[in-house]
Amino acid sequence: MATLRDIQRRIRSVQSTQKITRAMKLVAAAKLRRAQERITEARPYANRMRELLGSLVSRAGGEGHPLLARRTTGRTRLVIITADKGLCGAFNSNVLRASLQFLREAGEVDVTLVVVGKKSRDFYRRRQWAVKSEMLGVFDRLAFSHAQELAGELIQAYLAEQVDAVHLIYNEFRSVAVQRVRREQLLPIQADGAGTGDGAATDYLYEPSAGAILASLLPRHVTTQVYRALMESVAGEHGARMTAMEAATKNAKEMIGVLTIQYNKARQERITKELLDIVGGAEALRQSAEN
Repeated sequence: MATLRDIQRRIRSVQSTQKITRAMKLVAAAKLRRAQERITEARPYANRMRELLGSLVSRAGGEGHPLLARRTTGRTRLVIITADKGLCGAFNSNVLRASLQFLREAGEVDVTLVVVGKKSRDFYRRRQWAVKSEMLGVFDRLAFSHAQELAGELIQAYLAEQVDAVHLIYNEFRSVAVQRVRREQLLPIQADGAGTGDGAATDYLYEPSAGAILASLLPRHVTTQVYRALMESVAGEHGARMTAMEAATKNAKEMIGVLTIQYNKARQERITKELLDIVGGAEALRQSAEN
């Protein structure tokens, strides 16, 4: 049975852990506000960019731009976006589970990986799939230049016909408590549903040409979508960590209550035992004095 000192030591340990989890929750909440503002401002631009590009591709016909070319050899590059740190619930494991499902469904297709975040790097380091490149330690200072670097690498590989498709797997931020795993095809650029609507039949005059406009917009679109996915992951990570630390703080409080009750019971038992010893000793002295 645990002694009073052991129980006191456990209570102090849980109290120290509770202070850490409470502090981590507050830090995550402060970071979440900034990340949520950024992704809320970026989503309309990214969505409008996708709509504009779909409309333009539909009207201009793509003019054979290489980022719209579809190839059938099947070589695929999968970009897996996780966090650099843990203590955020199932945030990382959900993405990794979805990536494993994608790789199993790919079957015999040649799939190479680009891992963003230390958790995905560590997970795939000793597994059979080839990791082409990795991007680590960018989420604390995420900037548009990081998206440009990653998107440029993916575009270059696609144009060089090293891969025939590029997919993203990441956590989409929905709310503080909800992050949804998303899988999107980044390349070749999808034009599904483009040109639908009342003005679909209307065409425009392009200056200097539709091809030149597409050549400018398509790489920018890829970079924008990569940047949006990175920001979604950042906001989702802070939301998941805030929720996880709140639950950990609550659990620590409950554990302290249970340990306090256990300590009080053990202390009462000890006091009762000492009183019984005193009463027994006094009774023995009284009987010996009478004899």
